Amino acid sequence: MSNKVMLEFLSLYDYLGKAAGPELGKQVADYAKERKAQHRKRYVSNKKYAGEVLLYTKEFLDEYFEMQDTPSTYSLGF
Repeated sequence: MSNKVMLEFLSLYDYLGKAAGPELGKQVADYAKERKAQHRKRYVSNKKYAGEVLLYTKEFLDEYFEMQDTPSTYSLGF
């Protein structure tokens, strides 16, 4: 019996339910690189975009967006 865990990889569009845009996409990609997060690529083609998009685990995306919702002590002036 195998104990392999199948990870589900999601695009930002899949996760957010809407297009993220290039700026947010770059921010997430930079954070993923910093964290050495697992990722995959998928080619998409539609009326608005054709090209590769990065896919991340749901756990990584949860971490990233929870971090964005948490105020930094630096932004509070401490």
